[in-house]
Amino acid sequence: QVQLVESGGGLVQAGGSLRLSCAASGSIFVIYDMAWYRQAPGKQRELVATITNGGITNYADSVKGRFTISRDNAKNTMYLQMNSLKPEDTAEYWCNADVRSTRWGISYRYWGQGTQVTVSS
Repeated sequence: QVQLVESGGGLVQAGGSLRLSCAASGSIFVIYDMAWYRQAPGKQRELVATITNGGITNYADSVKGRFTISRDNAKNTMYLQMNSLKPEDTAEYWCNADVRSTRWGISYRYWGQGTQVTVSS
């Protein structure tokens, strides 16, 4: 089994910054793509950013230029640096990872438990 644990959420004023972390643990042979998702009240879950095992990144238009996704493969940890936060960034944020647990097995996608980010105006 694999566990993903997010941390770093909280309350911040508009224009401020937060850094989210997602630490993977358990039976891990390799982690492929990782991603951050978010869901605001009354809205659908949306993909915020993705990062491949090799470090290629992609962002939703709404966060480009403000958010930076990164990862430390040695620590099995992914980060989301969020700058210039806006009230519309308020949401529950989840990390997601495609993980292969054994050398010859298939990979599965895992989710963290979520962390709340609230941006006040």
